[in-house]
Amino acid sequence: MADQNVPPRRPRDDRGWDGTQHPTSPAYDGYTSTPYGYDSPQQGGYPPQTDPRGQYAQPGYAAQTGSRSPYAQPAPQGSQWVGPQGFGQPARVPAAGPGLPNLDDDGEPGRKVDRRKALAAIGGTAAVVAGGAALAMTPQIRGLFGDESATAGDATGTTVTDGTAARPSGQQPSTVRTYTEQNESYMGSRAGEALKKNNPAGGRTFSGPAAAAAETKVTVKTVLAKDPVLHLARRATFGATPKVLAEIKERGIDGWLRWQMDPDKIAPTKAELKLAELSTLKLSSEQLREQRDQLNERGAQPEREMVDATIARQIWSDRQLFEVMVDFWNDFLHVAADFDGGEVYRNSFDRDVVRAHALGSYPQMLLAANRHPALLLYLNQNDSRADAVNENLARENLELYSVGVDGGYTEKDVRQAAMLQTGRGVQDGKYVFRPERHYVGKVKILGFTHANNSSDPKKAEAAIDAYLTYIALHPSTARYVAQSLATRFVSDTPPKSLVDRLAKAYTVNKGMVKPLLMTLFSSSEFWAAVGQKVRRPMEYVVATYRSAGVSPEAAPNHDNGDSKRTPYARGLRQIHDKMRELGQYPMGQPTPDGYPDVYVAWTSAGTMVNGWNEAGEILAGYRTAFTHTKAEKLVAKPPTTAGAYVDALALRLVGQKLSAKEKSLILGVAGVASGARVDATFNGAVNAVARAILASPQHHLR
Repeated sequence: MADQNVPPRRPRDDRGWDGTQHPTSPAYDGYTSTPYGYDSPQQGGYPPQTDPRGQYAQPGYAAQTGSRSPYAQPAPQGSQWVGPQGFGQPARVPAAGPGLPNLDDDGEPGRKVDRRKALAAIGGTAAVVAGGAALAMTPQIRGLFGDESATAGDATGTTVTDGTAARPSGQQPSTVRTYTEQNESYMGSRAGEALKKNNPAGGRTFSGPAAAAAETKVTVKTVLAKDPVLHLARRATFGATPKVLAEIKERGIDGWLRWQMDPDKIAPTKAELKLAELSTLKLSSEQLREQRDQLNERGAQPEREMVDATIARQIWSDRQLFEVMVDFWNDFLHVAADFDGGEVYRNSFDRDVVRAHALGSYPQMLLAANRHPALLLYLNQNDSRADAVNENLARENLELYSVGVDGGYTEKDVRQAAMLQTGRGVQDGKYVFRPERHYVGKVKILGFTHANNSSDPKKAEAAIDAYLTYIALHPSTARYVAQSLATRFVSDTPPKSLVDRLAKAYTVNKGMVKPLLMTLFSSSEFWAAVGQKVRRPMEYVVATYRSAGVSPEAAPNHDNGDSKRTPYARGLRQIHDKMRELGQYPMGQPTPDGYPDVYVAWTSAGTMVNGWNEAGEILAGYRTAFTHTKAEKLVAKPPTTAGAYVDALALRLVGQKLSAKEKSLILGVAGVASGARVDATFNGAVNAVARAILASPQHHLR
């Protein structure tokens, strides 16, 4: 954003809740307050980029009165972190703790097996296969710049009224780039260069996905099986399961994709029906505001229940492609779940903006987002008026949500867009247009010109919508969406041939999502890119729950100990808290750029080990809020020799056999030879063996 890294808190009269209404989660009892910064496993705590003028922007204004917010302190001089609560307000980050759990905690007394070393060797293979273990350079925080008051009249004139010496109006945004954590920035590292060398060359489009799968030869180096059914299941879902693989084989690749692209006709699963146990999930923003006192008394956390529900859908929904696309758009058109106001408005944004258009039209999604209280409050649009323009939303609409930072616009375009968008805001929990705040005068933005000569709400809003539609269909937007989609589904360094083809499909189909996906799945580059994506921490956890056959019912030995929440709700919150610990959870990025989608942004030994330990918890059935399949029951008829049992367990958990080297390492975990006789419990080592398989490259790659 232009003005602040994270939007400041607004005064109490425009929040849905009063103060810090929720008790601190037990998972965060060990956190301490430090200056706000990036402090997740994939991001270090580098200082922010300083404002060229040596100071920060003016503080925010009260949402409805125009008075200064008590939480927006006067802008200090010099560099300072800007946290979710405004200037000088600390954020909670992990404190130094006792370290990660012991990898050998399931070993038998007296068994002389170094499982930690073996497991690390298996995981190390995953890192090498993925393209290198070097940590990526931590992204720098974007610079913080101040507002300039808008001058009514003709904003397109030659007289510069909206620039500064540090930021001349004609300056390209890339010269004052503020989000350096873009995927392409990470891929400029040595690890990124190594990944590029393994990209499939060339590419073409076929008559359909099945034809493309049949005619494409996989030539890249990978440990994954070159099986198109398995490849599709890994990329178009949150994790291949025996059920998903059987569905693809039964319906055929084309039939399965058509089925997935019509999610309304897919019946909800038992786990989705159980989401009724999350009491705030279906409440409107108005209801959340009206019931805030009762919800506070119950300790309800609507924004967290929304994340809990998203996790449940990722694990158990049969609408897997839809959920993958929801996650994609939540990173592309990102509004953080935990922003101040998210407890009231983020549920609705998820339901009425992202999910409503995830397989529909991106231009319509962008229009809906720009009229939604969540985005307007998250990016301070409610504070913007003709005599005090706030650039945040206008900048992110260009930099992140449409053409991209190198899409051809200038700093003057940002200011004129911000002037055009004045008047939009939130009142009494609803979107409103305030004509008295709207700038009236001609604007020209990235080739879009409009007289904007009326403060009449219908005409003024029509001008804004025309501009948003223009940038949503801009050629730079087509390429930016295409690049992002290819990065998500194909490779961290997607081939230019595919990006060009997707950009053309976006333009021809006016931003419709389904034709874009069909072009992707009908392209040889998709089918040739086996093993070219690595699961991010959240994706690893979800895939592990799916692979291990966890079901949403509580285990017989579950002791809820929480009369306010059902076992299901409690279990989902436990997964949610684990993802927070790992540094990634749905809608969790505090800044509007969303999570990076490339492997080198997430390389962290600590995160990897923590994920393996979670796999161990799942296999051991420690999450009793759910029913777990015992490891010795994963294979219906376990072979009686160790080597054959490893093969059968790998087929069940990752859909394929392991390489001879990995198989040898896993047998080392159990301390047995390949031909040794074992029982269904693998002579007591089945949990360790299953966890080692879930630490293999075959489970880390997707």
